[in-house]
Amino acid sequence: MSKVVMFNLISLDGYFEGPAKWDIGWHQVDEEFNDFALQQLEQSSGLLFGRVTYQGMASYWPTTAAKEDDPHIAERMNSAPKYVFTHTLDHAEWNNTHIIKGDAASELDKIKQQPGDDLLLMGSANLAETFINNNLIDEYRLMVIPVVLGQGNAVFKVVEGMLKLKLLDTRSFANGNLLLYYSPDGG
Repeated sequence: MSKVVMFNLISLDGYFEGPAKWDIGWHQVDEEFNDFALQQLEQSSGLLFGRVTYQGMASYWPTTAAKEDDPHIAERMNSAPKYVFTHTLDHAEWNNTHIIKGDAASELDKIKQQPGDDLLLMGSANLAETFINNNLIDEYRLMVIPVVLGQGNAVFKVVEGMLKLKLLDTRSFANGNLLLYYSPDGG
C-alpha cells in the first residue's frame, strides 16, 4: 500500500503562492534543494495533482528549457505516473498522465491500495484540502522559506476542525529553508 505525502514550499506566514496565481518567485531553489527534490521524486511511485497545478507543471517540465535547466528532475517528472483529479479536464498531453474524474477521496483510496512507494502531492491546495478533510494524507512535508508574504494562497485553506500534527523530523538547508516532516497523528 502506498503512502500519500503532501509536499509544499511555504512562507513563514503559511502561503504556498503569493497573491497572484503562480507567484512563486520567492521560492529559494538551489543545488541543495534540487538534490532533495530529486531524491524525493525517486522515492515516489506517482505524482498527485489538481487540474490547475497539473497544467502549470505540464506547461514547464516537458519543455526544452526544463530539460536543459534541471535535466534529472525533468526526466523524473516527465516519466513518473501522474494522477490528475479533475472534473473539467478530458485529456492530457503530458506523458504517463491518468485523468481521475470520480470522487477524489474514494479514487485516491483505490490508488493507495496499489503496491508502490510514496504518492507525492505537490501544490494543489484544493485537492489537498479534500484529502486532508478525508484523512488521506499520511505525511506532511513543509519546506518553510524564510520570507513573510503578508498575503497569498494559504496551504491550509479550509480544514474541517483542528488538524493536529506530530513532528517526525526536521532538516535545515544552507539557504535558510527548513523542511518539517509531520504525521497527522498529533494526539
